[in-house]
Amino acid sequence: MSAAHPYVEEVTMGTDPTPRRGPSRRQVLGGVAGLAVTAGAVSAYARYHFQHPDPGTPHDDFTAPTGGYRFERRRTPARTVVRAADGRVLATFTDGARTALLTGPTRTWSEPRTTSAVVRSNAWVRLMPDGWRAGHEHTRWFREWFPKALAGRRPDVIGTAFQYGDGAPDRRTASGLRYAGKAHFGPRVAGQSPWSFHYRDEKSDFYDYLGTPWTFPDGTRKDPEKARYGDVDCSGFMRLVWGYRMGYPMHATNTAGIGLPRRAYAIADRAPGVLLIPNTGRPPADISLLQPGDLVFFAIDIGRPHGIDHCGIYLGPDDQGHPRFYSSRSKANGPTMGDLAGRARLDGDGFYAQGLRMARRL
Repeated sequence: MSAAHPYVEEVTMGTDPTPRRGPSRRQVLGGVAGLAVTAGAVSAYARYHFQHPDPGTPHDDFTAPTGGYRFERRRTPARTVVRAADGRVLATFTDGARTALLTGPTRTWSEPRTTSAVVRSNAWVRLMPDGWRAGHEHTRWFREWFPKALAGRRPDVIGTAFQYGDGAPDRRTASGLRYAGKAHFGPRVAGQSPWSFHYRDEKSDFYDYLGTPWTFPDGTRKDPEKARYGDVDCSGFMRLVWGYRMGYPMHATNTAGIGLPRRAYAIADRAPGVLLIPNTGRPPADISLLQPGDLVFFAIDIGRPHGIDHCGIYLGPDDQGHPRFYSSRSKANGPTMGDLAGRARLDGDGFYAQGLRMARRL
């Protein structure tokens, strides 16, 4: 596998929906929009073998099958696990979170330039139109949405994130706007050592990467900086993937608001969803609650006033069983799952493992 091809998809992805300049109702429902498939796609999906164990805690109760699926309620966190008739886990929906963890064809993620690690996973992460709660399986929207989401092959959250990594090709709208392709972290800062966290400047948000203005729901308009075109820092990358591409709401500040705030510490403290791992000021003793798509937060730059200064997306275990994450980083100069300036693992005594503080499920 060459460095020019950072990952291998074992299924063919569909065409990306055209990105939108401002948040619309369709953006807010981005987890649903664009998932339309033919009836034949559902039956074709059954040809794949699924295996996604959910050890969890014993379920509280059992809901009768709906549409051929079995629904189990589990605790810690409160969630609904969906099984096929033969017991295979097809999906997990966490109360209060819009994240849908679906089981699909296995994909392989790698980044040869920066790591020998490989992540092979059958996890597909999509967004529901609203936060999950017990009983949603009986609603009309779910009965219509779930089979389509399960069969859908458009890029999910993780697939979308890798469209900005090492060697990723440019993708453009019909009007020529580049909405995907290799991203960088930020401009160089004069006088800073290449080994410094501050060698490349932060402050590059998703609209800087795009090079186009953005107006938030409260009317705040942000204009991109020309020097930051194609750049996106760690929290800006989360907003690029979850907000701009997947349709999750965003706002312009670090205060409380609808959706994702700007900086990593603010996303950790104030983003919607479910707090899985609270910040105790130390690395968590147990990270077993994590599932692919969860946001992970770090305190790695000593002296930062807010403590949390980095964030990324949890990918799952690599081929050696080590939990690995994906984020935009200064040393790698962009999104990476690699090991430059510290192994991108969440276990052991490495740099990022010792800096891990929190986790959240959107």
